[in-house]
Amino acid sequence: MPEPLSRSSTSSLSYCFSAMEVKLKIAFKDDVMILYAHPPLSLEQFYQEIRLACQFDAKHPFTVKWMDEEGDPCTISSQIELNEALRLYEINRDNEIFIHVFSGLPVQPGLPCLGEDKHVYRRGARRWKKFYRIHGHLFTAKRFNRRAICAICRDRIWGLGRQGFRCVTCKLAVHKKCHKLVKLSCPGFPLTPDVMASSISSANSSSAVVLDSSPSRYAIAHSKHAYDNEMFMENDAALPIHADNNSSRAVVDGANDEETVVTSSKCHGITIDDFNLLKVIGRGSYAKVLQVEYKKTGQLYAMKVIKKTMVTDEEDIDWVQTEKHVFETASNHPFLVGLHSCFQTLFFVIEFVPGGDLIASADYLKSMHDFIQLKSFWRFIFSTLELDNVLIDADGHIKLTDYGMCKEGVGIGDTTSTFCGTPNYIAPEILRGEEYSFSVDWWALGVLMYEMMAGRSPFDIVGMVDTPDQQTEDYLFQIILEKTIRIPRSLSVKAASVLKGFLNKNPAERLGCTQPLEQGFEDIKNHAFFRNIEWELVEAKQVTPPYRPLIKDNRDLEHFDRQFTDEPVQFSPDEQSDMAKIDQSEFEGFEYVNPFLMTLNDAV
Repeated sequence: MPEPLSRSSTSSLSYCFSAMEVKLKIAFKDDVMILYAHPPLSLEQFYQEIRLACQFDAKHPFTVKWMDEEGDPCTISSQIELNEALRLYEINRDNEIFIHVFSGLPVQPGLPCLGEDKHVYRRGARRWKKFYRIHGHLFTAKRFNRRAICAICRDRIWGLGRQGFRCVTCKLAVHKKCHKLVKLSCPGFPLTPDVMASSISSANSSSAVVLDSSPSRYAIAHSKHAYDNEMFMENDAALPIHADNNSSRAVVDGANDEETVVTSSKCHGITIDDFNLLKVIGRGSYAKVLQVEYKKTGQLYAMKVIKKTMVTDEEDIDWVQTEKHVFETASNHPFLVGLHSCFQTLFFVIEFVPGGDLIASADYLKSMHDFIQLKSFWRFIFSTLELDNVLIDADGHIKLTDYGMCKEGVGIGDTTSTFCGTPNYIAPEILRGEEYSFSVDWWALGVLMYEMMAGRSPFDIVGMVDTPDQQTEDYLFQIILEKTIRIPRSLSVKAASVLKGFLNKNPAERLGCTQPLEQGFEDIKNHAFFRNIEWELVEAKQVTPPYRPLIKDNRDLEHFDRQFTDEPVQFSPDEQSDMAKIDQSEFEGFEYVNPFLMTLNDAV
């Protein structure tokens, strides 16, 4: 095994590649620390890393529990128990060992610790803030708005979402794929005096973990090259700016948000003043949707208005950027709502689909083959397939919208573990905290089809229990995981079969999940329920839909909920104090005009 360059060669928790590498994911309070261990690992070394991860001093008591293959928490308090966890990790070929740490000890052995309950262990349902500790660096996923260069491979860090890792202490920037190759110690590696004393004391044994808060000679020799070069740091004040990017310069130079919005929007020629605001047609937790008219052409669009004060943390900013990117990519796609333009703060001008959503059109089941055909060649996990995200155009074909929770660029064998989705449509594997891929969309399609066939959800819990406290999201998740789904007897054999196929709680056995991916799509298309469909004609939109909405004129909103259309069209201004808390550079470059949806008369 290669000798670590910033720590002692005696370290069993060295941070470099190895065939015996074990990934430890340590959860404490709201944070998760990712470490990489190399067995054999002593209990003393393991506990030392726990103290560093949770910032405990040498005398602070704590309890460690790991999740076994059955999803049950098991205490690690002896070398035998630690060895067993490592042995099962190797036998089961797990991706990681997930560890929960609790401050203090239980009152009696076998009793839960303070703060320990069953909800703590449903790890998927919590948004953990993850840190990756490598040679004292605390790396966390970061979105890079400006040009940033990876300190390891020297390539540019770019892409959608949080493309790389940044050390929260020294600001060193690297690709996610490169973070384990970092050899330099972090110059700001924080250690409490007690932990430092404990570390030095441990160094006297032959198998000790030596933790040195100062950079090694290798690090010092290379620190000027790596740390003094502004391109390797995610530092707003120092990063280079393109001379012709006035919008970027305005943000960096400290211009206020209002000035930046005006400058950026005018340079593209699109502002809120270019539209007549007609009616409210929808509303959600973060945004409301208006029907608007582009003054220059009289063309109708939908305008999604997002309150920037509701988009303040990394997760929220990610979904806004993801939605924008998918909207751009979706333009001219037959089954996806496309983007006309977007500008601050924050407006998406998108295609107006006049037929409403599937909530208002329950007699539309068979046209879900549009979605199946879409999935057969569109490589993203949708995550939010539900009745009100499936729209119907004037000809009766469906279009999907609301892309904020999409996972893009998913290839063969790729998985993710993000906990997201509408509660009633979340697949069991997400609730179990497992890695997943396209399987979750086939599950959601099964739930949606069940709703349309049976007129109710397969997990309808209203009135099922006498205790009101049980009618909660947690109880719904328990029902999804444990309840046997009963298919109404009134459905045909084919319909019952396809629902059972999509609603299989085991994703490996679910309809559409056979590997390779193309075989899964063929399994769906060859199912008795879909067998008579001409799929090539579906893709060409040459199949007559079973339902075509009656639309009197281009402003007819008969297919939209009057709860929304009766609302007054008005904006609620954001408080300046709230706006001052937002890092406006996160929205730099948000303005966009899509050329594919612009006619010659619509050009700007």
